[in-house]
Amino acid sequence: MTIARRIAVSMAAVALAGGAAMAMQAQPEQQTNTAQSLALPDNPTLFGAALPPVVKATAIVNGEVITATDVEQRLALVALSNDGQIDTAQLDRLRQQVLRNLIDETLQVQAAAAEEIELTPEEINATVVRVAEQNGRTPDELAEYLAANGSSLRSIRRQVQGEMAWQRLQQAKIESTVSVGDEEVQAVLDRLEASKGTTEYRVAEIYLPATPATDAEVRQTAQNILEQLGQGGSFAAYARQYSQASTAAVGGDLGWVQPGQLPPELAEAVTSLRPGAVSVPIPVAGGYSIIAIQDSRTILTADPRDAVLSLKQVTIGFDPGMSEQAALARVERFSTAAQNVGGCGGADAIAANFGGQVVQSDGVSMRDLPPALQQMMIPMQVGQATQPFGSLDEGVRILVICGRDEQQPGMPSFDQVYNQMNQQRVNSRAQRYLRDLRRDAIIEFR
Repeated sequence: MTIARRIAVSMAAVALAGGAAMAMQAQPEQQTNTAQSLALPDNPTLFGAALPPVVKATAIVNGEVITATDVEQRLALVALSNDGQIDTAQLDRLRQQVLRNLIDETLQVQAAAAEEIELTPEEINATVVRVAEQNGRTPDELAEYLAANGSSLRSIRRQVQGEMAWQRLQQAKIESTVSVGDEEVQAVLDRLEASKGTTEYRVAEIYLPATPATDAEVRQTAQNILEQLGQGGSFAAYARQYSQASTAAVGGDLGWVQPGQLPPELAEAVTSLRPGAVSVPIPVAGGYSIIAIQDSRTILTADPRDAVLSLKQVTIGFDPGMSEQAALARVERFSTAAQNVGGCGGADAIAANFGGQVVQSDGVSMRDLPPALQQMMIPMQVGQATQPFGSLDEGVRILVICGRDEQQPGMPSFDQVYNQMNQQRVNSRAQRYLRDLRRDAIIEFR
């Protein structure tokens, strides 16, 4: 899995300072400052690597520079989110979208600064450290990885700074102006009670705003994103890079929603898609949406996938010189032992017999497991082990259920409904606020 796919927290960036200072050393008066005095050869032989090209401005946003390097390094992050595979024919369109994202980030940081909202280097550094740790690297190692793939730690820092600044600006300027009445919350709770037994969905969205003048271009961008998703691209990563909804920072996640809570166009798509599916670009008010159905469940009805498990994992490996036939015979013996594990206490004995490793994990949601394992484990009882799974290269493992707590569904609390409604209204106003920032900005393209 790529670095960009595994980043599940907000990312940060340092605003571009703009401009560079040139240090000039004074020459002694007796020295003639001409090319002739250097006695340069007419056909010099060049050694070493060529200097990088001069970084030129791509856009200047209210006096702040966005360079071609900024664009290319952010584009490289998009490529990483798609395992480095981006159709050459799509690069120019993606590059333009990346530029628009950088312009929006710059406007967001500038608006936050105008409201005296400060982000300290320590806060940004802490986020970078968390990003690196989530990927099993130090910040220096992450920087080397990104540099080797055409990006940089600076590009990540810039993106997170935009996200953090925008979140705090919403808290300061928007959330305080949004209100949700008690009667509105109660109405939602009443509808939930009435809808008991119906289905709700875990939905993620990529929203791209469009005007009549940009409709064709945005529609093509949405289609390009859909094609990249079809080739294995991460929906969450593309939502972070392209979506203009305020949920972009969390990978476009809308949470659990009922079709009736969505615009009619999206509600129709949600009910027609199965979990794991992604919609075509859907025309909605003000632009286009691509939605992904991550999961579904029946409202206020018990679901075995809501169980919380305590597990022991036993993993066995294989000697490099072992033949496939011998390895498969070892797996067969491992499978037989798993069928007679004798509860969680037997997991350690199996590991000792096969020279394997044991890992204990508590509080595991059944829903967080891969779908194939969910289907296998739903009917299993405490003390039983799964059939072996994995690969001969990376190891074969079993999971033993040590504990299983079934979750009884219940009505969401008043506060939970209030918070969801409040966030939806904040999102709507945030989109309008960003639109106003774009309208009032002075942007020069070079």
